[in-house]
Amino acid sequence: MKQAVHSPDATQWPIIEDRLSQGCAELGLTPTPEQQARLIAFLGLLARWNRAFNLTAVRDPLEMVARHLLDSLAVAPFVFGETLLDVGTGAGLPGLVLAILEPERRFWLLDSNGKKIRFVRQAALELGLTNVEPVQARIETYRPGRKFSTIVSRAVAAPDVLRARDGGLLEQPGRLLLMRGRHPRETGETPPPDTHAVHPLRVPFLDEARHLIDIRIQ
Repeated sequence: MKQAVHSPDATQWPIIEDRLSQGCAELGLTPTPEQQARLIAFLGLLARWNRAFNLTAVRDPLEMVARHLLDSLAVAPFVFGETLLDVGTGAGLPGLVLAILEPERRFWLLDSNGKKIRFVRQAALELGLTNVEPVQARIETYRPGRKFSTIVSRAVAAPDVLRARDGGLLEQPGRLLLMRGRHPRETGETPPPDTHAVHPLRVPFLDEARHLIDIRIQ
């Protein structure tokens, strides 16, 4: 699979592989060699597409390891159940990354941006991910006819994501996970009344605050 990686600077990839391996170990995760190769291949696809379609503001593939791969993988221990909806997935973050790590779960990746969903669809195809369903839609109009065990969002405002819960998209029991930078009390965001916890997350090689608002429905 490494041959499928497209890189603007091939000399970086051994460093990227080492950083990803070390970061996963620090997170307590043990991806298989095939999963590790898929994560690297995803990074290569993202770097290549990003030059033409501006999918992410992060340009350096080495920086992408922490800001995209490890940041996404840091929420893996909190995912619940067999089905996950990623609201505002963008370039497939965290949904595609989690789908690589957890092939036994099924992932729906939702975004209203057509070029980003095209990337997600192509990446899932090239990476051989059969557990991913890309969806171009807005959360307020999304009617999938099913519910999800976990709903996660990395970038969408809390009120918009809460519409998914209030609109009957979350199973009972189920979890709604909101990925944030600083603690909500530092940004003026009030966690919903049914918040189970606000977990501090340490993302390897990233010297910035990360927190996860963990809402649980019983």
